[in-house]
Amino acid sequence: MMRSKKMFERFSKEAGKDQFLIPYFIAAHPGTTDEDMLNLALWLKRNGFKADQVQAFYPSPMATATTMYHTGRNPLRRLTYKKSAEKVETVKGERQRRLHKAFLRWHDPENWSLLRQALKEMGREELIGSGDQQLIPAEEAQVVPSKRTSATHSTVKKRTFAHPTYGFAA
Repeated sequence: MMRSKKMFERFSKEAGKDQFLIPYFIAAHPGTTDEDMLNLALWLKRNGFKADQVQAFYPSPMATATTMYHTGRNPLRRLTYKKSAEKVETVKGERQRRLHKAFLRWHDPENWSLLRQALKEMGREELIGSGDQQLIPAEEAQVVPSKRTSATHSTVKKRTFAHPTYGFAA
């Protein structure tokens, strides 16, 4: 993947084009654990990817993943009359589905609270902090209300997030 990314960037630069690679991952896919999603989030951060559009798995007809979702079994493994297919993790609860999506959008301040809680539950507190090896900051993002100029939207307040350590607004 990284070799392909470097080639893409090199050829884009040679062509004088400002192009971007957009990774496509599906959150809450059958067979995926919280630990898998954490490892993917760490890989995304390490390689400089920030996914903006993330899709959560939705069962669709005639798909092997749908069979896995509904049965909790891997239909691609050999079955015998004595042995059933291997069990696979299936993400069905709303909180866990949101968590898997949040791992893919680790850089979004709106996900930090959920990720912070999950990392503590997973015993991975070392990933909370402001260093390069940490996934998310330890502090909560400060909510900074922005002002609207239009009188028609005077009751609607847009919220932006500024983080004291990272110094960016999202």
